[in-house]
Amino acid sequence: MPARFVVVPVWQGAGSARAMSHADGAAAIQGDLPASATIIVDVPVEAGEALDTGVRRYSSLRRVRERTEAALAGVDELAITIGGDCAATVAAVAHASRSGAGPLAVLWLDAHPDLHTPETSPSGNFGGMVLRAISGEGAPGLALDADERIEPGRIVLGGARSIDDEERRFIDEHGIAALTVSELGDPDTVIAALEAVGASRVFVHVDLDVLDPSALAGLSYPLPFGIDTPELVALLRAVVARFPLAGAAIAGFAPGSPAAAGDDLPAILRIVGALSSAPQAAG
Repeated sequence: MPARFVVVPVWQGAGSARAMSHADGAAAIQGDLPASATIIVDVPVEAGEALDTGVRRYSSLRRVRERTEAALAGVDELAITIGGDCAATVAAVAHASRSGAGPLAVLWLDAHPDLHTPETSPSGNFGGMVLRAISGEGAPGLALDADERIEPGRIVLGGARSIDDEERRFIDEHGIAALTVSELGDPDTVIAALEAVGASRVFVHVDLDVLDPSALAGLSYPLPFGIDTPELVALLRAVVARFPLAGAAIAGFAPGSPAAAGDDLPAILRIVGALSSAPQAAG
């Protein structure tokens, strides 16, 4: 069954000077997706207010989640969510969690683990809290409910190269598998980690900053020593060949200009292709 693409040009979860470029990145990717298989989520123009939650731009982020969930509710095929920043992934994981049977694991490929809460975040930017919200902790309306959340023991991190003390504490406390960039280069190691958490189906999140900056220029948080594009594509193909893919998200494209976006799109479309070639997970 072919994939459906849900484009969510959210930028309010990011905190860099290029935050609004995430909306441009989502639009650039959208331009190369089949229009008949693409749904576009209307993201608020305004930044939004924190409303005493400790999350910057909370009001807009909550509306984005509600609108993304409404868009996904009508999707029976494999849903591949295209951000925007990582905030787009919350509703995507909730949809995957509700839409199938069997233990769901999350493979989080990102230069950052995004495991802060509003109380521990040094910035208040939701982009650094997304995976913690997926595990069920965080601001009301953003953190997943008990029947949707992914237990920390079913999370596999890959490629994180910037981990804060609170994030390290959470990883260690819950025994979360945290694979290095070198380990991502061996798909068998990643598959073994997913098997070890008891996954029967997998949601894959790709923040493009898991890539080395030499592979992609349009990154708002570039960190050296990331994975290269061919290795990432090979890893994704191996994972979706081994496990039913319950859903996927690609986030973090922040091009500096339309011309720069065009230079980066071939690499991103290879990642899209690796994910969209997967068969749909059984419901």
